[in-house]
Amino acid sequence: MTHMPIQQLVLKVHSRCDLACDHCYVYEHADQSWRNRPVLISEETLRQVARRLAQYARAQRLDSVAVVLHGGEPLLAGPARLRRICAELTRAMPPSTTLDLHIHTNGVRLTRAHLEVFKEFDVKVGVSLDGDRVANDRHRRDHRGRSSHDRVLRGLELLRLPEYRHLYQGLLCTVDVANDPVAVHDALSALDPPRIDYLLPHATWETPPPGRSNPGTPYADWLLAVFDRWERQGRPMPVRVFASVLSTLRGGPSLTEAMGLAPADLAVVETDGMFEQADSLKTAYEGAPATGYDVFRHGFEEFAAHPGVRARRSGIGGVSETCRRCPVVESCGGGLYAHRYSSRNGFDNPSVYCVDLRAFVEGVAERITERPLAPAVTGADELWLAQRELDRDLLAELNDRHAGSPDWDAVWRLLVRLDSDDTTGPHLDAVLAHPYLRPALLRSREDRLDLPRFMAIATAAAVCARVTATLAWEQPVPDIYLPTLGTVRLSRPGRVEITVDGDGFRVNGTDPLRDETRWRPLTHLDLPHGPVVLLDDADPYRDCYPEPAAEPLGAFALGAFRERLRTAYALLDSRDPAWWQGVNAPATTTITPLAAGSGLRLGAGGLGALGVAVDFTPEAFARRLPPLARRARLTALRQVADLNVPGTRAGQLLEIASEHIGRAVASSSRAPEARARAGLALAELAARPESELTESGAHLANELRMEWSALHV
Repeated sequence: MTHMPIQQLVLKVHSRCDLACDHCYVYEHADQSWRNRPVLISEETLRQVARRLAQYARAQRLDSVAVVLHGGEPLLAGPARLRRICAELTRAMPPSTTLDLHIHTNGVRLTRAHLEVFKEFDVKVGVSLDGDRVANDRHRRDHRGRSSHDRVLRGLELLRLPEYRHLYQGLLCTVDVANDPVAVHDALSALDPPRIDYLLPHATWETPPPGRSNPGTPYADWLLAVFDRWERQGRPMPVRVFASVLSTLRGGPSLTEAMGLAPADLAVVETDGMFEQADSLKTAYEGAPATGYDVFRHGFEEFAAHPGVRARRSGIGGVSETCRRCPVVESCGGGLYAHRYSSRNGFDNPSVYCVDLRAFVEGVAERITERPLAPAVTGADELWLAQRELDRDLLAELNDRHAGSPDWDAVWRLLVRLDSDDTTGPHLDAVLAHPYLRPALLRSREDRLDLPRFMAIATAAAVCARVTATLAWEQPVPDIYLPTLGTVRLSRPGRVEITVDGDGFRVNGTDPLRDETRWRPLTHLDLPHGPVVLLDDADPYRDCYPEPAAEPLGAFALGAFRERLRTAYALLDSRDPAWWQGVNAPATTTITPLAAGSGLRLGAGGLGALGVAVDFTPEAFARRLPPLARRARLTALRQVADLNVPGTRAGQLLEIASEHIGRAVASSSRAPEARARAGLALAELAARPESELTESGAHLANELRMEWSALHV
C-alpha cells in the first residue's frame, strides 16, 4: 500500500453547465447526485476547503499542491467569484507550499475578464474540444442543440494572445471512433496547444463503449492512427496518453490516471463540501464516487484513508488477476478504475477497453522498437560513446528550452567552443562523462534548471582544457562543486565570477588553490588495470543511490577508504587476472562513499558510478562487483538500444539469465542453482517468438548462451 499523499484537488465551483454533451459523465451517466448539489460553492464552504487543504499541506510538508477549478462549467461562476476563490486558496496556503492553480473549461464563455483573473493568479487553463466542427458537434452542443465549436475557438483565440499564452495548458478530446482520427488531431494541432489529452469515453461492462465491434479494436486503431500522425509531425507537442505509454514501456512512471500503476493522488470536493472520489466513477452506479465525508467534519487525511480511495492507490495489487498476468500491465495498469466496473464483480475486472488497451500498447511498442544491431552492444567503447551522446542530447534539449537566457547562453557558448576544438574536446568529454551529470540533466529537464550546476560543469571543462574563459552567476550556497576536480568554498553565497586561464582559475579575483581552507580537491585511485577511479564524496547530485550518501570524509577516513579499495581490487586480480578485459568488466570510473551498512549499490547516475558503504569489506566488494557490473552494463544498454520489443517477456528473461550467470561467474563453486536458473531462462527465451528480440537482443542472448555453456566446462 502506497503512502503517497494527496497532491491534487478537483474543486467543484459550479455544478451546472451551459452545454448538453451527450457523453458527459456528470449529467448523462449513472450517478445523478448533481441534481441535489448547490449550484455555486458558498463562501463558507470555500473557506473550509482552503483551511483543510492548508492543514494537510503543512502536516504532509508538501512542496506543492494542485487545485483544479471544475464543474459543471466553472466559468459560470463569473470572473469576480473566481477571483475570490483563487484569492482565498492562495491566502490560506502555507508559505512552504506552492499553490498550482488550474481550471478546466469548455471554453464557450472564456473572456478577457476571466483571463485577467487567471493571469493575476497564474491559473493554467485547459479546454475541452473534440476536434473539427463535425467531430466536436457530434456530442458537444448546447441545450438548444446549437454548435459550440465557433464559441470555443473564440475563447482559444483569446487564450493564445501573447499576454495570456503562458496560461494555455492544453486541449482535452474525448475519442469517438466515428470521427476521422487524423482530421481530429490536425484540427487540434492547428490550435498550437502545449499539450493534448485524448480520453476514452466513459464506459463499464454494464454500459459498453459505443462503436465496439468484436473482435475488433476500434479504439486502439483510432489512437494508433493519431500516434502515427503525431510521429510524422515530429511530436510537436506532448500527447499525454502517448507520453505515458512511451514512458512505461521504457521502465518509467505512468503519466496519467487512465493508464499505468501509479497510485491516484487526487481528491474531489463538490459544491456542498462533500469529499468524493474521482469523477469518472459517476459512470459506474448511483453513489459510486461518494465517501460520506465532508470538509466540515473531515480532513484530507481521513479522505486518503477511505477504503475506496485506498483501492485506487494499491498498484499491481489493485488490478484483477487477469491483468496481473498480462505482459502490458505496467503500461496499461488495468485501465481507468471506473472502466473496470461490472455489477457482478464490482471493480475486480479488466477494463472494458481491455483488448483495445493491449492492442494500443503493443502497437506503440512495435512502432518505437529499433531492430537493427546497435554498436553499443558489441563493445565497451561503443557503449561509452552512446552514453555520452545521450548526455549530449539531453544538454541540447536544455539549450532548446533555455536559449536566450544570458547566463545559460554563456554556458552553452563555452561548451560549444570546447567541443569544436580537437585539443579541448577530450577534456570536455572527460567532464561530461562524470556520471553525476545525468541526474543533473534529468532533474533540470523535469523540474527547474540548476544553472549554477551547469556553470560549474563548463568551468571545470575549461580548467581541464586550460583555456581562457570567464563565467559569472548567482551562487545559492557557499560551496561550488567543480565536477571531477573538487570544491571551492566561498565565504558566503552570492554573485560569483570565475576566471580560467592556462595557469588555473581565480574566484572573485583570488586563487583558491593557494588556500587549503577554500579548496578541497577530489582524490583518485590508480589501478594496474582499467581507468583511473575518482573518489567523489562531494558532488551534490551523488544522492542518486537507494541508500544515503555519506558526508564528505575527513583526510584520515578517506585515506583508509582508498586503501581498502586497493585491497579489494587486488583480491579481484588474484581470483581472476583477466576480470577487467571482458565485455561485462566493471566499468567503474567514480566511487562514492555511502552510509554504513549500505553495501555496494548502483544508482541513477550514468554508466561508471558505484556507491560503496564506508564500512565495506574487500571480500564483499570482490564478490559483489562483477554481478553489479553486469547489471550496470545491461541498464546502460537499455538506455541506448532496444534489446526487445518493450512490454514483452523476452526483456525479463534477458535480465534473469544475465543476473544468474553473473552470480555463477562470481562464485568459486560456479553456484549450481544460479546456473540452473539461468539455463531455464535461456531455454524459455529460445521458445519465445523470435520477433520479441531485436538484433541487439539476439546478440546479447547469444553472448549469454556462450557464457552459460562455459560454466559447465
